[in-house]
Amino acid sequence: MMQKPIYILGISCYYHDSAAVLLKDGEIIFAAQEERFTRKKHDQSFPKNTIKHALGFAGITIDEVDAVGFYEKPFTKFFDRILRTFFKTWPRGYVQYLKAMQAWMKEKLWIPQQLKKELKYQGDVSYVQHHESHAASAFFCSGFDDAAIVTVDGVGEWATATIGYGGARNPESGIRNSGSTSSGFRLLKEIHYPHSLGLLYSAITYYLGFRVNSAEYKVMGLAPYGEPKYVDQIKELMDIKDDGSFRLKMKYFSYEHGLRMTGRRLEKLLGQKRRNPEAELEQFHKDVARSVQEVTEEVMLKIVRHAKELTGSDYLCLAGGVALNCVANGKILRLGIFKDIFVQPASGDAGGALGVAKAIWHRSCTYNVRTMYSQQKMSHASFGPSFTNDQIESTLEAKNIPFQKLSDDDLIQTVASLLEGINVIGWFQGRMEYGPRALGNRSIIADARNKENWQKVNLKIKFRESFRPFAPTALEERVSDYFDLDRPSPFMLLVADVHPDKRDEIPAVTHVDGSARIQTINREQNPKYYDLIKAFEEKTGCPVIINTSFNVRGEPIVCTPEDALNCFLNTHMDYLVMGNCLIKKSEMPEEIILKSKEYLEKFELD
Repeated sequence: MMQKPIYILGISCYYHDSAAVLLKDGEIIFAAQEERFTRKKHDQSFPKNTIKHALGFAGITIDEVDAVGFYEKPFTKFFDRILRTFFKTWPRGYVQYLKAMQAWMKEKLWIPQQLKKELKYQGDVSYVQHHESHAASAFFCSGFDDAAIVTVDGVGEWATATIGYGGARNPESGIRNSGSTSSGFRLLKEIHYPHSLGLLYSAITYYLGFRVNSAEYKVMGLAPYGEPKYVDQIKELMDIKDDGSFRLKMKYFSYEHGLRMTGRRLEKLLGQKRRNPEAELEQFHKDVARSVQEVTEEVMLKIVRHAKELTGSDYLCLAGGVALNCVANGKILRLGIFKDIFVQPASGDAGGALGVAKAIWHRSCTYNVRTMYSQQKMSHASFGPSFTNDQIESTLEAKNIPFQKLSDDDLIQTVASLLEGINVIGWFQGRMEYGPRALGNRSIIADARNKENWQKVNLKIKFRESFRPFAPTALEERVSDYFDLDRPSPFMLLVADVHPDKRDEIPAVTHVDGSARIQTINREQNPKYYDLIKAFEEKTGCPVIINTSFNVRGEPIVCTPEDALNCFLNTHMDYLVMGNCLIKKSEMPEEIILKSKEYLEKFELD
């Protein structure tokens, strides 16, 4: 008699980037962010659409789910951190306290009741601390059976950064302890709020006129255009120890007691007022971005060195929002103290849904089973919904969109030829990616050899700032021929230098400092995307193309054929490929092409 599968549902929501993940016998079968379905970027609402799709994918009802988990402990967050911070900062924190109370009394204080009500779930809900969820999402997806774990973000309950250990040894003695830790990993050290590397980076993001919890990656992209002229001033904001621990000087920050991240003292220290959003970027702003990036890298390198000393492990797992800083990740790798590192592709709060589900699964397993599963590596992130050719064709026919249907081989060869030169192509295939990166299923692609494509895609298709770089996708077996990288980078979370003799060959993906944020691809991960780039290589000799997410600025990555079609019709993309259907912009009747201004106004700028 076959044993009934065990289903575990992990949920993160009510803060930002809500998501849900469904495991079957410990394996991810569905994972997605709610924003993809609601079309509201960084949507924090209960992920009812994601859960509906997850249960539908598995062919089960909520009654067949064996366990539900939430990615942090809301009562600890409210009754401990938020109330204690309020009393600490009284009376300055009164306005912030009132705003927080409105949110908490409305929904967040009642999360246990809200979850059961929304889910119509009769069982108990498990709660795992925020940074434990981050740690579990990294370690249990890394393929490592012994690893140091570092999590760094804005804040969870109290922790803002942790060092942990995953495996069977006692890291203090090196002696194998047969799995006495209940979950297969444990956190060894923490840094607590208000001292936060993530909030430091967000504070400078705010100072530079970008949106907090949304545009930190813009600061990272802007940094190579600047010089580290303000490193001393950024370091004046904090006391950094050799082990990577630090304390922020809170007189420069307002987030403990106000509705802003920073105030006049920071402006006085840096010598200029905060930049107004959408105002012109001056060299000063680029220099400040470079400076905070340099300090962030310095602190991260100190933290991971200390993690190595504490654990003695040869491998490192990274998660938390700061782990999306791929420049810092590349430097950690090149530090050379770890044989390999694994960065959770959904490192931010969306990944907490995966972490809590994995933590529940591993806590319920025997040590031997837990070890077996901890050695299974997350090799791709394609866990969202997919659409058949019949569904795609029905969408196109309903909207009277002319298209050409091609066989698999003809499609690959045709699109590889179209990629040569100036064509920009929307590429919509298979299951949607989980996490903030499009990795070849919901992507906009173009020829990396054509320098003009950089500005064309930025300004006419993405409608975003001209300084922002594009990532390359490279065939895994050829990555070392073009980049200073000797291993796979499947999640676009490592930055490495483009070889000097290749920079003129692929200028559209070579950033101003000669670097690139690299995605590698092998055929096992994504056969269709791999075959396309392989065919492009056979035609051109170049195994590298541009890959950026299929969306416009402020819009979540497209999810459905309707989303892809709307984005295509309202931008200057030349072709759209959905499944085996090829749509040409030049063949679109004038009345079908929508008004891009009206489309763009639907999305709030990030």
